[in-house]
Amino acid sequence: MRIVWSKQAVLQLEKAYQDIALDSIQAAAKVKDDLQEKIAGLLDFPERYPLDKFRKNNSGKVRAFEKHRYRVAYQVEKDHIRILRIRHTSMLPLDY
Repeated sequence: MRIVWSKQAVLQLEKAYQDIALDSIQAAAKVKDDLQEKIAGLLDFPERYPLDKFRKNNSGKVRAFEKHRYRVAYQVEKDHIRILRIRHTSMLPLDY
């Protein structure tokens, strides 16, 4: 099993880092590191987090977790976990 990042998720994580870094580079690094660590932990047990309640027509493969007010949505496949998006919890629209 491996983790695959969507282009959108990579860009969203980088934007989150840049936004936080305007106030504190240390805080930005902590948020980024913590999110990446939690994502890496998905390899141990991908189903540990609930199904993504904001995913329209969720087939049961898309799950999500929150950390530091960022919501990470990911899709569990047979041989990989795809990171779909990383968004601040205050962003709209919630569903996708």
